Amino acid sequence: MKVGSLFSGIGGLDLGLERAGMDVIWQSEIDPYACKVLDKHWPTVPNLGNIKEIDWSQVERPDIICGGYPCQPFSTAGKRQGEGDARHLWPCVRECIAELRPRYAVLENVRGHLSLGFGTVLGDLASIGYDTEWQVIPAAAVGAPHRRDRVFIVAYSAQQSSNGESDYARDSKRPKTISEPRDSSWESHRSRQWWAIEPDVGRVANGIPNRVDRLRCLGNAVVPQVAEYVGRLIMAAQ
Repeated sequence: MKVGSLFSGIGGLDLGLERAGMDVIWQSEIDPYACKVLDKHWPTVPNLGNIKEIDWSQVERPDIICGGYPCQPFSTAGKRQGEGDARHLWPCVRECIAELRPRYAVLENVRGHLSLGFGTVLGDLASIGYDTEWQVIPAAAVGAPHRRDRVFIVAYSAQQSSNGESDYARDSKRPKTISEPRDSSWESHRSRQWWAIEPDVGRVANGIPNRVDRLRCLGNAVVPQVAEYVGRLIMAAQ
């Protein structure tokens, strides 16, 4: 399955979906340091740049559009200005999905989004013909030594539905809860994704190149192991 990546950052979503067996065909990112990381690890994948300036009629249609659109308008760590925040770029994502009509959209944001702006996102997706399912998945669910709760949305074209239910939703392997998965793909994933405790570099460590940029991009990144798990669920439903 071909993937188009929005707000690619350093490629956390991209890496996870590729591990699940998908192929990234284009990315969209403007942060200078993140762009260098993408160019290093995906040297043949075009970066379309600023999402607000892309002509979607000239872009290859992927099977999946993924993206963690900016969380600042919804985060409980900020002022929660929602649609009034200049960084509110959900309408650009909606336009992309409406124009390219992928089979799926895999979207990520902070847990605080559920209480601010989430209904608008679901309504917008429904208005352009997509059903949605979502779940809050902590990084701890894939063995990380921290919580990092994030809401993941899987949207699928309503045209794929049969009797109001999608192939994704009918998948017999889909776990009842993400935090306590039971399917075989999870067992395989878990057995080879054990996390080692990260070395403590300290907040005053010196001599680490681009340390501030690295920490900022890591803080914004999607945990690849979570993205891989979601991707494997989609692949299993095909």
